[in-house]
Amino acid sequence: MANQTKTAAKVGGRKNNFVKVKTAKGRKSSSTRWLQRQLNDPYVAEANRQNFRSRAAFKIIQLDEKYKFFGRGKTIVDLGCAPGGWTQIAVQRNKNSGKIVGLDILDTEAIEGATLIKKDFTENDAPDMLFSALDGAEADIVMSDMAANTTGHQSTDHIRTIALVEMAWDFAKQILAKDGIFIAKVFQGGANKELLDDVKLHFKKITHFKPDASRKGSPETYLVAQGFKGRK
Repeated sequence: MANQTKTAAKVGGRKNNFVKVKTAKGRKSSSTRWLQRQLNDPYVAEANRQNFRSRAAFKIIQLDEKYKFFGRGKTIVDLGCAPGGWTQIAVQRNKNSGKIVGLDILDTEAIEGATLIKKDFTENDAPDMLFSALDGAEADIVMSDMAANTTGHQSTDHIRTIALVEMAWDFAKQILAKDGIFIAKVFQGGANKELLDDVKLHFKKITHFKPDASRKGSPETYLVAQGFKGRK
């Protein structure tokens, strides 16, 4: 793996020569805009340089730089892990120790040091599959980058993604170790009050954070709950 930059935030501050993509026959204008954005995205370029699965790796790097939750020997669950960028960073920062389990409805190419499960998290037996993969161990970190497929209607997309966050939280309550951390992607507006109130009951501190690696136009932000108080 290539040498890492000192901090992930510095990646976004790089200025590269702008690449303009010409419209090609048979290619939609939206595809041209997407390709141009990818070619001019410093996080995409750096992810390729460091052999990360996706630019999303820098989101979890920046979250860890701020909250410092990764470390040797951690037990980690990565929900919505495909294509594997967050899991890669977890393995790397665990220094090949502890236990890491990732789950996604999509195929995820194997990552040494992690157990990967292809499964729809909304199916009833998904939590049991995760419990089994952890061999009864509690998790130090439950992190979720899950989001519902977008419809283009912001309010609808927010509601559907919050439903996934609620499911992730219900799972986290059952598996987190004392002082554990829960991280979940939400859209603008954050989690709803009922969910936040429940999370607040179980953690010492709750914040929302948007990494620099999140695209400027993206409505995503991350709920970060620290210091799980334990199950009553």
